[in-house]
Amino acid sequence: MDVFEAIFTRRSIREFTSEDVSDADLETILRAAMSAPSAHNRQPWHFVAVRDKDLLAQIAEAHPYAKMASKAPLAIIVCANPAEAKEPRYWQQDCTAALQNILLAARGKNLGTVWCGMHPLEDRVEPIRHLLKIPADINILALVVVGHPAQPFSEADRFKAEKIHHNGW
Repeated sequence: MDVFEAIFTRRSIREFTSEDVSDADLETILRAAMSAPSAHNRQPWHFVAVRDKDLLAQIAEAHPYAKMASKAPLAIIVCANPAEAKEPRYWQQDCTAALQNILLAARGKNLGTVWCGMHPLEDRVEPIRHLLKIPADINILALVVVGHPAQPFSEADRFKAEKIHHNGW
């Protein structure tokens, strides 16, 4: 798929078919994630891929905006180890770049995704940390629910010229 088609038709997909996401597609998506830029190229990210139906149902219960996880074949939790970063305060930016690549790579594979925010809300982070046994020294940014879409992709023009400022505000 053309990169601009992927960008312009990417949408939050909250309804999925029962079809599984292949191991090859998951690897491609995570390869894309790990191709993201990071501060000093330290790549502090880690990813927890969840396919277990019971865990997906528990994620849906634990996160107030991830109910669709219970009907999806895959969720990816985007994390960072700040000890692996040269500048530990950049982990959110590093992981967000990786997360955007996940969304676009999945779209390129005709998979649907929805980004469910977690950081910095501890009431979203801690239940998932506990459920997936993510160590306390690992930062959790967000989760991405992934699957074959049961709703269409469509292009929406979100361009707003008034949001652009040249040579200053």
